[in-house]
Amino acid sequence: MNPEQLLEVNDVQLCVQTFGDHADPAILLIHGACASMLWWEDELCERLAAGRRFVIRFDNRDTGRSSYCPPGAPNYAHSDLVADALAILDALHVRRAHVVGRSMAGGTALALAVDHPDRVATVTFVTTTTGELPMGQVTFPPEPDWADPGEVLDYLVDSTAAYAGESPHFDADAIRELAERDLARTPSIRSTMTNHFLIDFDTPRKGGFGDIRVPSLVVHGEVDPVFPLDHGEALRAAIPGAGLLVLPKAGHEVPPETWDVFVPALLEHTS
Repeated sequence: MNPEQLLEVNDVQLCVQTFGDHADPAILLIHGACASMLWWEDELCERLAAGRRFVIRFDNRDTGRSSYCPPGAPNYAHSDLVADALAILDALHVRRAHVVGRSMAGGTALALAVDHPDRVATVTFVTTTTGELPMGQVTFPPEPDWADPGEVLDYLVDSTAAYAGESPHFDADAIRELAERDLARTPSIRSTMTNHFLIDFDTPRKGGFGDIRVPSLVVHGEVDPVFPLDHGEALRAAIPGAGLLVLPKAGHEVPPETWDVFVPALLEHTS
């Protein structure tokens, strides 16, 4: 694991961290709404790096140590998040990367693959959707008092439990520890939990899932309560030649119990 670094790109500051040897093929991990790079866990990144990959994770705008806007007032669109990903690759001197987009960041991965195919070696969609099927029925906890750190921490843990659904892999103690780390490095957690849902999704601009021409893998939790498994199956069907990996008993997550399945599959896909 290399130290975190703050990059000045696109008139914002983005926090980036890498694992492994820069000479190895690059995997760019992009998380979804409300999640900093810490939710691509350290050990998961280290396992991928041990498979001779140069792993890149970063805080999207409004998460972690990256630039943030006031709660409820994001001044950027989805195209800016796509541009941020490209700027990170440029700053790290990575010409092409294996792009992995999780949940909302499946849209970022799609835009990169369709609008910037020269920068994408392969694409992987994790717990995401085409947007054409109904979402699952998930009950989230009520909004906390954002000025009360203890209440906010409980809210993060309870929200993650809701995303896990009926998965037996949910570990409240591990999630609480991770959430505590995240809160300690996040200046405005209210911005984190609010702003991504308010941005304009103005990309991709050159097509959709059917226009992807790079090798593609769909990864989906077997019991995902947010996007049930039929979302993953529909996504696989929409992308020419895509494969589908179902994570046993996983919800809207990639829990450690599935890494023995997920890591080898991603290493094979990016070989």
